[in-house]
Amino acid sequence: PGGDRRWLRLSQLFQPHSLQAGGEARPGEPTCRSQRLMLQAGLLQPAGPGCYSYLPPTVRAMEKLVRVVEQEMQALGGQKLNLPSLSPAELWRASGRWDLLGPELFRLSDRHGRGYCLGPTHEELVTELVAAQSNLSYKQLPLRLYQVTRKFRDEPRPRFGLLRSREFYMKDMYTFDVSEEAARHTYDLVCDAYRSLLDRLGLPFVKVQAATGTIGGTMSHEFQLPADIGEDRLVLCPHGHFAANVETLNGEQTSCPTCGEKLTETRGIEVGHTFYLGTKYSSVSNAVFYSPENKPQLAEMGCYGLGITRILAASIEVLSTEDSIHWPSLIAPYQLCFIPPKKGSKEEEEGVVLLERVYDDLAEALPHLAGDLVLDDRTQLTIGRRLKDANKLGYPYVVIAGKRVCEDPPVFEVWNHNTGEVLFLTKEGVIELLSKVEVP
Repeated sequence: PGGDRRWLRLSQLFQPHSLQAGGEARPGEPTCRSQRLMLQAGLLQPAGPGCYSYLPPTVRAMEKLVRVVEQEMQALGGQKLNLPSLSPAELWRASGRWDLLGPELFRLSDRHGRGYCLGPTHEELVTELVAAQSNLSYKQLPLRLYQVTRKFRDEPRPRFGLLRSREFYMKDMYTFDVSEEAARHTYDLVCDAYRSLLDRLGLPFVKVQAATGTIGGTMSHEFQLPADIGEDRLVLCPHGHFAANVETLNGEQTSCPTCGEKLTETRGIEVGHTFYLGTKYSSVSNAVFYSPENKPQLAEMGCYGLGITRILAASIEVLSTEDSIHWPSLIAPYQLCFIPPKKGSKEEEEGVVLLERVYDDLAEALPHLAGDLVLDDRTQLTIGRRLKDANKLGYPYVVIAGKRVCEDPPVFEVWNHNTGEVLFLTKEGVIELLSKVEVP
């Protein structure tokens, strides 16, 4: 295609990949599949221990993932807000977590000597915010407030790329209810939303009983993706009656409390965590609402986290092969890669014109996909070499203008990366196939 700006050309995409090279981690560092694939594909660049620059395709995938998460949060009445990264130390001292969290908390002070931390989570701030509403009525509850922001944790040994980094993106929701019963209902709703999200992404997960740790509260569950590289040890009943993180078990529990069957052990990557908090934080900040009798009552709270950047890396970890990325198709950075004929081939001229036409017709018929199409314009390389790269980068679909574009009507070779099938389709067939593609 000529000097046309509509095409997103691979040669201009800021994604400096080294697909032929090995992993880019520092020597002696343990790596994992997702970290290696993301570094090779030019999706990440290390910027310091546990900190990464996310390149444009990664940001696209992340923004799509956030849109899917927000659909689920808004479906249960979530309202989005944004809390500051800097939390005043006195809030954390009042809740007792300033000392509890130890060196994982990034601490700093301003020019006046006031202490702050970089928020790894925001229970204190959000509870203060709600407590500041002096005449909150029971009619305004439940409140389900969430944000998607950058969090910080001074990991002693950051590793495995985005699976355990010092800076990461998280969706955190904080809920305020009138009673324990209402708060438990909210808890079930959020757990269902997390299930729905992971199902939509096509990720195999287990929900397990979990420890409440430094967040606190009386009930907690983790959403785990089973994976060898996972840092959590899980025990599961083969019939699905029971699942727990090993750290919650007192002693060695080896059989299911329901059916007595022997528990199997596996490892998992935690991607979501839910907590029922009760009044742990509302009592410190005096976050109250007024009951029907006009009496002040402490709000019952829950908090719910989803690791956005961790889901990205974990999904690559569990879905990909050793040398090619498989994205959950909903959040692939780009849905489709076009491969025109090699420079100097007899199909060159015709192939380029036909691809332009497919592009125009696709963009017109399926406007929501217009920004999801990439042209691999490195025509000095063979089609085979570009196809290999496209597979490594994980485009769900690749459309090739090969030998058969000179037929009447022209036929394109279409690779469906997720099913591994190759189809030979006319332009209409290509549009028909892609009309089923969902983009959040």
